[in-house]
Amino acid sequence: MTETNKANILDRLTEGITQLTSSERWQDWLNMQSKFHRYSFNNTLLIMQQRPEATQVAGYNAWRKLDRFVRKGEKGIWILAPMIYKADSGDGSADDSTERVLRGFKPVSVFDLAQTDGRELPQNSSRLDGQDVGNVFPKLRQVALGLGFSVEDTDELAEGVNGDCNHSMNRIRVRISNAPAQRVKTLAHELGHAILHTPGDGRPDDRGLMELEAESVAFVVCANNGIDTDDYTFGYVTGWVGGGDEARDAIKASGARIQRAADQILTAMIGDEMAEVA
Repeated sequence: MTETNKANILDRLTEGITQLTSSERWQDWLNMQSKFHRYSFNNTLLIMQQRPEATQVAGYNAWRKLDRFVRKGEKGIWILAPMIYKADSGDGSADDSTERVLRGFKPVSVFDLAQTDGRELPQNSSRLDGQDVGNVFPKLRQVALGLGFSVEDTDELAEGVNGDCNHSMNRIRVRISNAPAQRVKTLAHELGHAILHTPGDGRPDDRGLMELEAESVAFVVCANNGIDTDDYTFGYVTGWVGGGDEARDAIKASGARIQRAADQILTAMIGDEMAEVA
């Protein structure tokens, strides 16, 4: 596949994201997201350390307002919440106009979406429902083995999680109960993580950027194998980095990394096919 074709596929990705982010579905999703607190970089790291698979995190009462409830026995994710107080004016009085001051932090617990039950939240992406027409999954599994990663089929994943990549265990897991096309997309996504996001090897600090890169790799790999992932990828990327200009700029900035990883996967797939013929 030529560099031009890969660039054209990424252009199609940004165009699809732009269209999605002007839709009613996107507005519904934004309205729901506005109810979630934006966590600091340090708290994001704390969340990743305690529950790497976390997708949407909120406090106990915040989930109740969304008509979802934390399941009994779930373990909280501990983060640090700022303690903000009204500054003393000097005469012992304070009113609504008084300046607020930070007087430290206190530990509080939050919970991931997968730790809750209740009303379904608005979604901006849909799992793929189709066949693996080109028998791509076994080829991607061989690519993973060539990278030193095992691939496990499992349903022992948190709710809403389709797969994961663990560098310390050299293991990729893919939800077995998903449709074949979704499983192909998921494995390509996790291969993107395997190649681009080795800890301490130039991996981005931003979880959203990592997800954008991995999903964009999957988009390119699947497009080259006749699998349309638009319904899932457009919403997934915007869910992590936003839509329109934000997504376009992020894809452009990571374009060379995305193309390199996609090319590595596609080249390895061609090599495996030639070896089988020989």
